[in-house]
Order: sequence, then structure tokens, then C-alpha cells
Amino acid sequence: MAGAAKELPEAIIINPNNREEIAAALKIALEMPLEEQVQRIDAMQNRLRRYDVARWATDFLLELVSANPEETSQGKAFNASARGELMRDFRRSENRLLLFDYDGTLVPFASSPELARPTPRLLRILGSLADDPRNETALVTGRDRATLERWFHGLRVGFGAEHGICVKDWDGDWQVLKYFDLDWKERLLPTLETYADRVPGAFVEQKEFSLVWHYRAVDPEQGRAAATELTDHLLAFTANIDVQVLRGSKVIEIRNAGVNKGAAARHWLSKRNFDFVLAIGDDTTDEEMFAALPAATYSFHVGISRTRARFYLRDPSEVLQLLEQLAGVYANATFKSGRSPEPV
Repeated sequence: MAGAAKELPEAIIINPNNREEIAAALKIALEMPLEEQVQRIDAMQNRLRRYDVARWATDFLLELVSANPEETSQGKAFNASARGELMRDFRRSENRLLLFDYDGTLVPFASSPELARPTPRLLRILGSLADDPRNETALVTGRDRATLERWFHGLRVGFGAEHGICVKDWDGDWQVLKYFDLDWKERLLPTLETYADRVPGAFVEQKEFSLVWHYRAVDPEQGRAAATELTDHLLAFTANIDVQVLRGSKVIEIRNAGVNKGAAARHWLSKRNFDFVLAIGDDTTDEEMFAALPAATYSFHVGISRTRARFYLRDPSEVLQLLEQLAGVYANATFKSGRSPEPV
């Protein structure tokens, strides 16, 4: 009951207050094949050898430093004055660019990627915004293109898939912005699968251009330790190849270097002169998108942390409230005119 079980998941975990469970665990241990015994003990010893007390203390202090209030986005709250200014600029503008991340931004995180499907409310909001001919609306996300097409089929929405490596205008075909050598995927996949097997609740997602190790459903302490160990392993393995290892919100993603959402943002910026730009994201990968956009962009980070964004919103529910307001501007204009604007 001291927390060791969370650090040693390969051990046979028991409730010390349950005699029957202890007896059953002893039987399993006595009958366990030698090969499995060695595999389990090696995994635990290697983890403790790397994640020792010095490493634990260093990680703890780094988290304290990153939580320094002076280094977070204090003063970026989206207050009533800023909201009013945004609404005025939105109404007056004629060429608008709206860029949205998906997971953690438009929908809350889910234990499995497939569970984070768009709600009817979200589809209704995006549909209303996309139907306004003054809006160029796009989802720039880590999701793969097959999922985006399946979930948002029929909407006049563009896509930037897998963090912008490939883009699609709502009325166009997919374009791969840059081609890469993907041989590294086959070499790294066994490592990710090994860690997924070792950590209950973790799993590997294979995308077209990247690999992702998910640990949202893992015990927090165990997941943090495993993620740190896996990151170190991957960084050592990829030191001499053109690959990035990125830690996001309960995920570790491996992708080719040079892939970022900034490239996708520049793709849409090049289409025409926009007099209003809105961008919303929640992760470190969205910082590349914020950096590529004009200084006057209404950029929002979901959650309070250090960011290039001008403002922050607390969670996806606040994002949807804001987008509903913006969608209402179009709906009201349509109602007053008595007809729907023609598409351009």
C-alpha cells in the first residue's frame, strides 16, 4: 500500500487483505515459466534503474518550475471586453479564416480516439460556420484523413490531417505537403507495442505518417513513469534519423521532422487576403500554428498554460459557446435577409 504496485506492473498484483487472492497469486508465481519470470523481472529492474530517486526528484522539480504563475498565460483571459471586440471584428469582416484543432479543443479527450466522435451540437455549429461564404473553415489536427472524412463528410470544411502533413480544401483533393521516408515506422513499432503490453491500458495507434503511444487510460503515476522511460528510449533510438518524438496530452507521437501545423496554416493563408483570422488549439503542436499566423489573429489556447496564443479558454465547452455565438451572427444575417447566401 505504499505505491510500489503502480511502479511495478509486471509483478503479480494482489490485495494484501485478501487471503484467497494471495494464495492464487502464489500459485501463479510458482507455476510461471522461467522465460516469463525473467521477462517480468528484467522490465521492472530496467525501469527502476533508469527512473531512480534522482530522476524522480528532477522530474518533480521541473514540473514545479513549469507551474510558475509568472510563466503561464496570466492576463490572457478572454473577458467581456475582448469578446465584444472579437464579435465586432467578426461582423465587419468579409474574408475570415477559422482554424480549429479537434481533440481537447472541440471535444474533450476520451480514453480511446474512436470515442471522441463529434456531437450533433458540434456538427451543427461547424456546419453553420462553414455555410457562411465569408468563412474559410478548416480542422487542423493530428487525426488521420480517413477519420476526418468519415466524421465530417458533407460539411464545407477543409482538413489538415496528421498535424498538417496533408491538407484538403473542402471542395478539393488531398495534397501531401511533403513526402518523407517512412521506413522508421516498421523499426519503431515493436518498441511501442512492447511498452503497450507492459502497461495495462496503453495502446499504439498507427497512422499513415506517424505512430502514437496512448496512455490516457493508464494509472497516472505508472503512465508518467512509463512515458518518461519510453521517451528516453525513443530519443536515443532516433538521434541519428530525421524523426521527432513529441509528448502531448497523455500521448507520445513519433513523426518526421519538419511536419507541423504551421505549414497547414500557411496553406490556407495563401489562398486569399483574410481580414479576420481565428485559431483555437490546446496542445504544444498548436503553438506552431499560432506562430505562423498574423499578430492580429484571435488565437486561443484551451487550458491555462504558457502559449503564443493571445487568449485562453478553459475547456471545450467554452470553445463551443464562443463558436455558437459566431455561428449565430451568420444565422441572424440569413434570417433577416430571408434567404441563404449562395456558396462561392
